[in-house]
Amino acid sequence: MVATLTKLTYQTLQQGKSYLSFAHKMLSIQARKALKPNELPTIPVPPQLITELQQRVDKLQAVDWQDAENGVYPTSLLFDEPWVDYLRQYPSLVVDMPSIWQRADSKRYQDFDRTIETDGYPSYYVQNFHHQTGGYLSDMSANLYDLQVEILFGGSADAMRRRILAPLQAGLKAFSDVPAKQIRILDAACGTARTLRGVRAMLPQASLFGVDLSGAYLRKANEQLADMPGELVQLLQGNIEELPYVDNYFHAVTCVFLFHELPPAVRQKAIDECYRVLKPGGTFVICDSIQISDSPQMEAMMHMFHETFHEPYYRSYMDDNLVERLHKAGFTEVLPTEVHFMSKYLVAKKPLS
Repeated sequence: MVATLTKLTYQTLQQGKSYLSFAHKMLSIQARKALKPNELPTIPVPPQLITELQQRVDKLQAVDWQDAENGVYPTSLLFDEPWVDYLRQYPSLVVDMPSIWQRADSKRYQDFDRTIETDGYPSYYVQNFHHQTGGYLSDMSANLYDLQVEILFGGSADAMRRRILAPLQAGLKAFSDVPAKQIRILDAACGTARTLRGVRAMLPQASLFGVDLSGAYLRKANEQLADMPGELVQLLQGNIEELPYVDNYFHAVTCVFLFHELPPAVRQKAIDECYRVLKPGGTFVICDSIQISDSPQMEAMMHMFHETFHEPYYRSYMDDNLVERLHKAGFTEVLPTEVHFMSKYLVAKKPLS
């Protein structure tokens, strides 16, 4: 009875998040029409694609609930939402929308306030990804990011992130003789630490590490992790092209929503580095955007995504061969790719010798 009520509560929560996201999108469309009444109307999504998307969402939520019910992670993680923070940040998100529209209309892709220091970052990183004010380099952007992504994916962003947890848990069985506190896991390009919160909930004793290029996002990550029990997560500012860790150090490495935002050559460097710092027998888990190879029916939406949201490297990502890149780095075992809603998942094992 308790499990049934908990499942209904979870389903109601997810449906509510979906409705709120839809309401925000409709209001933003109406607001933009009011500001630019002569703008060409947006192209509607075909009905068959809407059906496909809903089926994918339903499947995602079913798997999310099943993993919690099977004990992969605690059921409480399904309800781990920073509602107070979202409510506090939402007015700022709304106020910032005209600036985002203006930046998109004028095609200003490297538009940074003078207070934001851009020196020392790779040129491919100094971008207003998603037309965000401050790109990934401002505290404002870090504060709004998780809310923006939840709205973009209709309240399913965290559920997609959680799909890395089951393969991560399975991969760590290779180190069953290692005490829990000595297990080391790196989340590469950890951002605001939403993924690390999930890993901590599943593995309360493991030693967790996060690395990211953005100091602003790491400050937000510290804030997000402050109320988590267990050992402190070790966060470090650094470039995934040159991870600041020794060879063969981590039992597992995760990477969520990064590779579609990297140029092709940098994607390979990032995978090479994750391979380098991973112990022999360790597992590398990737969650990223779907691609044409696994979701050909979504190709039109992929084109719309990179054109609408300023994803400058997404077009090359759409038909990039990540499995080939993993093999090139040295991974000999790559499990079959899984797809959940708008994300795909690759799990690779580093050979023992």
